[in-house]
Formats: sequence, C-alpha cells, structure tokens
Amino acid sequence: MTVVQAVSLGEEKFPCHFGLDGNHENARKSLIDIFKEKEYTFLREEVAFQPPLFIFRAAEEEEILTNERLSSLDAFRGLTIAGMILVNNPGSWNHVYAPLRHAEWHGWTPTDLVFPFFLFIIGVSVSFSFSRRLEQSMEKHGLYSKLLKRTLILFSLGLFLALIPRFNFATLRIPGVLQRIALCYLFASLLFLKTGTKWRSITVVFLLAVYWLAMKLIPVPGYGPGILEYEGNLCAFIDFKLLAGHLYKPGFDPEGILSTLPAVSTALLGTLTGDWLRSSKSVLQKTSGLFIGGIVLSMSGLLLHPLFPINKQLWTSTYVIFSAGAALLFLGICYWLIEGVWLKKWAVPFLIIGTNAIAVYVGSSLMAKLIGLIRISSEGSVLSLKTLVYNQLLVPWAGNLNGSLVYPLILILIWIGIMLPLYRKKIFIKI
Repeated sequence: MTVVQAVSLGEEKFPCHFGLDGNHENARKSLIDIFKEKEYTFLREEVAFQPPLFIFRAAEEEEILTNERLSSLDAFRGLTIAGMILVNNPGSWNHVYAPLRHAEWHGWTPTDLVFPFFLFIIGVSVSFSFSRRLEQSMEKHGLYSKLLKRTLILFSLGLFLALIPRFNFATLRIPGVLQRIALCYLFASLLFLKTGTKWRSITVVFLLAVYWLAMKLIPVPGYGPGILEYEGNLCAFIDFKLLAGHLYKPGFDPEGILSTLPAVSTALLGTLTGDWLRSSKSVLQKTSGLFIGGIVLSMSGLLLHPLFPINKQLWTSTYVIFSAGAALLFLGICYWLIEGVWLKKWAVPFLIIGTNAIAVYVGSSLMAKLIGLIRISSEGSVLSLKTLVYNQLLVPWAGNLNGSLVYPLILILIWIGIMLPLYRKKIFIKI
C-alpha cells in the first residue's frame, strides 16, 4: 500500500499521511478535507499521481467540487433547462418532431420527462442545501423563513408569467409550472427538515398509494369511479369545482390541485437521492446505486403501467416511479462522467445555464412571450418577430421541420451566451 506523504497545490505543499485503496477514493476524501480546512476551492483540470505526491493543477474554469455545488447535478439541471426551452419553443407548433411533443394522454415521450426531472433535481438540491446549513448550526426557524420566502417568490413568478401579456386577472391561470415547483419545494423541504430518510421513504409510498386509490375508487358525479380519461377523472373534477375559469384548459389543468400530491413524491425521491450522494460511499458505489435504482424504478413503472397508466397530465403514481427511475439514470451518467472519470468539458454549456436555472427559465419564458408580441411589416403583411425569423430565415434553408427545431436551439445558445459572464464570475442568482 502506498502512503501519500504530501499534497501539492501549485507551489504550496501540505503534509499528510494516509493510505490508498484500490480506487483512490479514501485518498481523495482526505485531500478534500485538507482543502476545506485551508479554505481552498477544490479544483481539478489535471490530476497526476506521482508517489509520494498527489499533484492538483488548478484551472480557472475547471471547478469540479466546492463546498457549495455539485457539478454533476448542475450539469443535469442544465440539460433539463435546455430540454424545457427545446420543447416549449418550436419555430412552429405545426412542425414538431414526435419525441418533442407530449404524449396526447396515456404513455410518454422524452418531452414528458423534462418537468419531473426538474422536480427531482430540486429534491436533490434540498438535501444538499439544508444539510449543509444544518451542519453550519443554522437555526431551523431561519431555514423555515427562507424556504417560505422562496416558495412565495416562485409562486408569484409563476402568476406573473401567466398574467403576461394581457394582465387579465379574471381568467388568470392559478396552477402552473413554477407554482407546482414552489409547492413541491415547500413540502419536500419541510419533510426534509422534520424527518429522516426512513420517514420520507414511507411518505413517498403513502402519497403514491393514496393517490392511486383515490383515482381508482372515489366516484366522480356523472361518471363514477376509476375514470382516467380527459373527462370524468377526479383531478379534473376537483380543479373545475375549485378553480373554474382559472385553469390551463376549461375543465382541466395538468398542474392541478390533486395531482400535486404525487408530484411532491417526485421531489421527495430527489431528497432521498441527495441523501445517498452525501453518504460516505465511494464514487463507484454511489454511481452503481444510481444506476441500480434507476433500472428498478423505471422497469417497475413500465410493469405497473397496465394497472395504472403512465400519464404526465394526471401525474400518475406509475409516472412518478418511471420518471424518477429515468432521472436516476441520467444523473448517474452525469455523476460518473464528472465526479468519477473527471470528464467535464462536454458539460460546460449545461453548467452555464444549470447554475442559474430558475433565472434562465423565467427569462426564456419572458423572451418567448415578447418575441411573439413584437410585430414587423414584411411584404405587405404584419408578422410577429418569431414568425418572421422562422418563415424567412430558417425555413428556406432548413425546411419546416428542421427549421422548427433550429429555432429553440438558437434560443438555447442565446441563453448560454447571456449566462456565460455570470458563470465565469461565479454569480448565482438565488431566489
């Protein structure tokens, strides 16, 4: 067994004595402890093992691990935000590749995984963020104040986006994406602060079971129990009774009241994953756990689909199980590439937007609305800026379908450019 006698960072060396196991994991953890004690940011662009020295060469834009962020999680978040922009902003809704559309009702497409991925990531972040604050002996009442404030801001931002551009309060859609994110963040955070891994696991099972039973057994007036179609399902009935006139569609909202319960389970599964990643296990063990969990959950969701269909708009229990499994697999890939084999350059564009994800989501949503409002005269007709760009700049060389795909890709590149200065200066917009 080799014994590391010193750690070298640039010209400075720190003495230390510890053994190495086969995958150098114990050595890496000991080195991280040293850097934390010295208040250094732990950076890796290139690592050379030259007994008796580990030499860490730092580069400005190659931050892998700090006390504040997990880069693989930021990369996964950035991929998810890029996915949101991609599926929400085609050049034309008449020309969209099938995988970039939501399933019409039962079933799923890759597009249906984007939103649950984001809720799952929020749960992972909750585990890291609050555990770190608790380790810093921050009082819980201060944490409750912060999470309530953030919940209100997120919910208000969702209402603000829904009001633009007409500001018609009479038909304001009350549920929404940011509103659901706010509620899931609130309940996942409260449960994280109040309970441990065991009770959160029990809560996930309880919520999914209760929702399944409610959707199957509670009768809807005029339809009866167990209706899982667009009309006659329990979610639509509750939403119409309580929020009529303030829904995404006249009689239904995919981010409605009852379906928020299983959505909370998605975030809670994220907190359980965060607990796993914060454990003392090796990178290989953590990655293996992510992959095994991902395979088990995704296969379980598919196997249960005939009993309770996978349905994004109803956020069915099988949808929660399946999408959480897919999230574990994607996170496992990011975690292994970045934390395991130190391949990070591929992820830099996603890190740029993933470190300020909410700002990018809100900004891109506002940009999409404003681009649709700007009118320009062209060849005797008045077109929106979006239509002009799509019809006259993209369709002539890319065609209808590819032009519609290129349009959101351009938006993603624009937002990477907007966020790049913030990323370089390590400015993270926190709500």
